[in-house]
Amino acid sequence: MTALVREPIPLGAGARPQTAGAASLALRPLLDPPRRAARVLAVFPSALYLEMRGEREPRVLAVVGSDANRLPNAVVVVAARRDQPFRSVREGGEAWVGDGRVDVGLLSVRVRRWWDPSPVLGAMPPSALARGVRALETALGAAGMTGGGLAGHPDPVRLAECCAVGDLAGAVEAAERIVGLGPGLTPSGDDILSGLLVALRLVGGAVRDGGAAVRLADWLGAAVTADAGTRTTALAATLLHCAAAGGAGGEVAAVLRSVAGHEQAAPAVRRLLAVGHTSGADLAWGVLAGCRAALALTVPARHARRVTA
Repeated sequence: MTALVREPIPLGAGARPQTAGAASLALRPLLDPPRRAARVLAVFPSALYLEMRGEREPRVLAVVGSDANRLPNAVVVVAARRDQPFRSVREGGEAWVGDGRVDVGLLSVRVRRWWDPSPVLGAMPPSALARGVRALETALGAAGMTGGGLAGHPDPVRLAECCAVGDLAGAVEAAERIVGLGPGLTPSGDDILSGLLVALRLVGGAVRDGGAAVRLADWLGAAVTADAGTRTTALAATLLHCAAAGGAGGEVAAVLRSVAGHEQAAPAVRRLLAVGHTSGADLAWGVLAGCRAALALTVPARHARRVTA
């Protein structure tokens, strides 16, 4: 991620004190145009979520502290949780987004940098992907990953199986059954789908002859985002749209880079599993399923079965 600046910003009379921020490129459609009204969906010590009025995605924008989980739809500010950057913000309150800034409560964030939520993995031969998948499996096992919020539910398993053999119809049916399934701002089913979609697209795009995985991501992404706005939370719907376009949160991006051989798998996995109550495990489950499917759709079936056993 590009380093944030801490340069002083001149203030006019009566203006809010401003802080610098780095915004995801996925938010350009919200931050570049003139200012529009938004509503505060939720406020936490390290993050707040704003919902824009209108139907176009991304509808939800996150403003997060420098030490918070970095979502693909986030503006990251220089303040950390201990600085209580969102103490003046109230749930249900009004906000303004546009002209390169976010104004909410007494907080005014001016975007000074942009970051790309789609990590560059580089070209991989199938043999390198096979090693990366094995390393990810080993790291997840060592970290004691559980099944997440949908442990024991048949549809995530069915979804992974259908993706691995390129069964588009079966994958779409299983995916549509878990959209919005589970409690919280990001239900478990949506976290699984987000991890799966971003892995299929980015890993499939990086591995040699990975076009089948990318096409699967295209179809699955179109299916689960078509009516996500009416089937799940506003935040989860936006994250599904981001994932369908290849947008990954910081912790997911690190795991994908580890699969590509650019980072150590164990620390990346630990950081991802620490996200939320079950979100980290659900995202990890989806990422693993997507990586396994990208490999299975690339290499001979016998080799794929050895890796995914």
